[in-house]
Amino acid sequence: MEPVTKTKIIATLGPASNTVETIERLLAAGVDVVRLNFSHGDEQTHEAMLQAVRSAAGPKRTIAVMGDLCGPKIRTGRIEPEPQMLEPGQEVTIVPDLEIGSAARFGTNYPHFADEVKAGDRIFIDDGRLALQVIAEIEGAVHCRVDVGGALRSRKGINLPDSRLSTPSITDRDWAWVDWAVGHELDYLALSFVRSADDVLTLKQHLAERNAPLKVVSKIETPQAISDLENIVKASDAVLVARGDLGVEMSLEEVPLLQKRITHLCRRQGKPVIVATQMLQSMIDVPEPTRAEVSDVSNAVIDLADAVMLSGETAVGRYPAQAVRMMDRITRTAEQFLEHAEYAKPVHAFTDAPLAVRAALIRAVGQVAEDAGARCVAVWTTSGITAQLLSKARIDVPILTISDTPRICRQMNLYYGVLPCHHPQPADLPDLIRLVDQILLEKEWARAGDRVLLLAGAPLTDSTTVDTLTVHTVAATEV
Repeated sequence: MEPVTKTKIIATLGPASNTVETIERLLAAGVDVVRLNFSHGDEQTHEAMLQAVRSAAGPKRTIAVMGDLCGPKIRTGRIEPEPQMLEPGQEVTIVPDLEIGSAARFGTNYPHFADEVKAGDRIFIDDGRLALQVIAEIEGAVHCRVDVGGALRSRKGINLPDSRLSTPSITDRDWAWVDWAVGHELDYLALSFVRSADDVLTLKQHLAERNAPLKVVSKIETPQAISDLENIVKASDAVLVARGDLGVEMSLEEVPLLQKRITHLCRRQGKPVIVATQMLQSMIDVPEPTRAEVSDVSNAVIDLADAVMLSGETAVGRYPAQAVRMMDRITRTAEQFLEHAEYAKPVHAFTDAPLAVRAALIRAVGQVAEDAGARCVAVWTTSGITAQLLSKARIDVPILTISDTPRICRQMNLYYGVLPCHHPQPADLPDLIRLVDQILLEKEWARAGDRVLLLAGAPLTDSTTVDTLTVHTVAATEV
């Protein structure tokens, strides 16, 4: 039997991957979660991609869908003709709402730009490719000196790491996308440019008022988020290390250390964590990654990330399915290394008091599975919480999770090592045991005679307890 890849792969959809046929290839290559990037495309575009995902997945595949909110992205205005070159030492002027600009004088979509930057503030454009410093603000125009020159183009991102911005983390455009995501029953919403836990709680309250069980993924990409990191992780359902803007807003050499800090904190708090941005960037254009990219993906797994994400590689790249297959190969190899690496023992997840007893039991499951030689752990769950805690415990065997709620199954597809299956609720524990045997044999995740651990509450409908741990030997069954 092939080993199961435990690290989950997220693929961003776009022009290179918006058909049913291409998405089928991505799923076959190992994608567990698809990302709809609301920064690009309109509702019609994303609705078509969502329908393509659901057609490609069909009734037998469990695939989660994550919508990614744009956030308050500040951009350059139109440059005509483009590109135009900025030279080091050159002085330029930025004027909010200027419709058409040039290298000497150009606009931005942020109306409060001149009010909220001050002399000495740094301005980065196009993911840091261009660097400016503010000299002065005069009558609504911001005068700057070019420190790092290059090509200036229309609608490129602007980062202001030294400026305190008044724009909310969730814009009016974002709220429209939130309501779209609720109406289309997405599984996750990624919140961009989070600055504090209050941003997360505001979105979660909005979802609760609409009785929408979407989970919130906080993207860590600003210095303000780092300052409030512990509270943000606690408020979030999952966390995404957004290394692109984080590497612009903060020193590049800090990013690998921040990645380790964030992943460590998520392990302590029992929250899934995703590592993203430029993981296999060269595969946008060529069929093989660089050695540095392979090391980057492998190190994310060694940092105990739950998931790794592809962006342009699958959205606009020439080799989307190859990128996924390469990601799967790298993560699987790193996982095999971790199984034998003594230094990689996981940090215990700390949980709130109501879950403390369940978390303590789950920490013991890994030892029982090892001593019993279990092939996997199987759990019936109505909420997904036990699956999440098992995932963060980093036991060495796959975790078969069965639920009668399709959305819970899709959301669990983000959790490391979890193999979610949707099925009506069994009548009792013996019925659950028969169901586990059937699934394991059908999917070739175990053979007759293998041992598995079964976790369940008594009764099965009780989502507040896990009080039954059974060591079971898989029996041959007709499938």
